[in-house]
Amino acid sequence: MKNAGECPKCASRNIVRIPGQTGAVGIGNNISIGSVIPTLVDVSRYLCSECGFLEEWIVDKEDIEKVVKKFKGK
Repeated sequence: MKNAGECPKCASRNIVRIPGQTGAVGIGNNISIGSVIPTLVDVSRYLCSECGFLEEWIVDKEDIEKVVKKFKGK
């Protein structure tokens, strides 16, 4: 949906972006990649307002690389 602008389930173009965020004590839509110092990567969501299908995306390429480094091979 992020790239095509269309829901892959129902073909609706009514897509809503919900930005990833990090709040107090790490709450929010994110991935923890820090072990000693809390480091969080925000995960944005794309919602089809017709059928409710939801996708999650890490938008920043540098953040993708951080997550891969932390979790690759686990």
